[in-house]
Amino acid sequence: MEGATGCGVHVVSRRMVRPFTPPPPPAVNGNGCNRPKEETEVIHLAPWDLRLLSIDYIQKGILLPKPPSEGDDNDLHLVNALRSSFARALRIFYPFAGRLTSEERADDGTVSVFLRCTGEGAEFVHAVAPEVAAADIVSSLYTPPVVWKFYPLALVLGADAAIERLPVLAAQVTVLADSVFIGMTLNHSVGDGTAFWHFFNTWSEINRATGGGADLSTPPPVFGRWFPEACPVPIPLPFRRLEDIVRRFERTEVKECFFTFSAASVRKLKARANDEMAGSATATISSLQSVLAHLWRAVCRARRLPPEHGTFYSVVVGCRGRVDGVPPGYVGNAMVFGRAEATAGEIEEKGLGWTAWLLNRAVASFDEAAVRESLERWVGEPDFTYMDNLSSAGTALVTGSSPRFDVFGNDFGWGKPLAVRSGSGNKADGKATVFEGPERGGSISLEVCIAPDALQRLVADHEFMDAVSTYVRRHDELDA
Repeated sequence: MEGATGCGVHVVSRRMVRPFTPPPPPAVNGNGCNRPKEETEVIHLAPWDLRLLSIDYIQKGILLPKPPSEGDDNDLHLVNALRSSFARALRIFYPFAGRLTSEERADDGTVSVFLRCTGEGAEFVHAVAPEVAAADIVSSLYTPPVVWKFYPLALVLGADAAIERLPVLAAQVTVLADSVFIGMTLNHSVGDGTAFWHFFNTWSEINRATGGGADLSTPPPVFGRWFPEACPVPIPLPFRRLEDIVRRFERTEVKECFFTFSAASVRKLKARANDEMAGSATATISSLQSVLAHLWRAVCRARRLPPEHGTFYSVVVGCRGRVDGVPPGYVGNAMVFGRAEATAGEIEEKGLGWTAWLLNRAVASFDEAAVRESLERWVGEPDFTYMDNLSSAGTALVTGSSPRFDVFGNDFGWGKPLAVRSGSGNKADGKATVFEGPERGGSISLEVCIAPDALQRLVADHEFMDAVSTYVRRHDELDA
């Protein structure tokens, strides 16, 4: 047992959970019990993975109602059950129980990084926050600081896992006064948001399945990495030490708000954007592009950027289904950044439709041949993603995650999630994380993280807030 306090969160225990292994079949005449020792499987990281070595771990989690009480030890039974289903999910996603390893080559001054499927385990934390209620998390637009304490491995970079031999996956179950928060942390070099929610969806389905033996609706994971044809495996990085890749960005003060746009509000923004571009646009502007354009314009106003000041928006473009050879169940990183640029004055004067069209073109500019060429070029001239570059000193925006991820389907067996929130990882000025909205069916939520003074002005911006739905769970909903 280990005690730790911080912002009302007390850590009860930390354990390393190994993948669940069924007992071996009974021996026949005392023989056949001992299988030959197998070699440790190695997964070599692709350029998509390696470029994220200097990015924080992914941290996302869900707020759930408390299960019906089953006695004085109800919380302990809950945590034990979740730990057991976590181990069963790890059996399917066994590389997540491995360790990142680096190999330095003094002869040519290069280093390689790979994932060894050692089965050493993922961290599982049991914590309590008896003075924190669900309403404390969802009743305000502002996200309370205590939420950042619901996650293990905070402010840890991907490369730190190899340097310090840390687990690549960790989960924390925090029992609140009237609810439960399940937070998960995944090394971004091991998987992206699609891989993250793939595991989360599998875990929740295993936990709610009676007996744990039901066939899973989630697709089987594909762990083999995709490499361009001319790419060496493993990839030799031109650095003498892994530490030479790492650059820790200066974490300036930020605050965050959680905004939800109802399905009706999203449809209205989309219709407006497409109407404004009628006769000019050659493709339909999407719902998400319309919402992000609405945000971009409002954030430029909130930051009080001069009209001539340049600004850009980086949006993630998923490569599953866009690059031949990358299947839907691919567990790794399969994404590129699209980038839209303009001046603050253009964004304000030319309207929502024009701004959304910039984002539309940034996504549409994706070209498979160009992606393959850039990845092959990356091997010879590797560059790494750093959050301070994406934030650009508080003049840019970057959006990760996707409204397509199944967040509110994560019913662990006693009720659907009440809310979704993320941790402190990668929280730079200008980070906007997108989720499916709690209504589902086309609603979209944005977790917006910017400088405190700018965020205050954003919340007071009537044009922006008119599209935001004040979706706050009432106490009767939380108790239902």
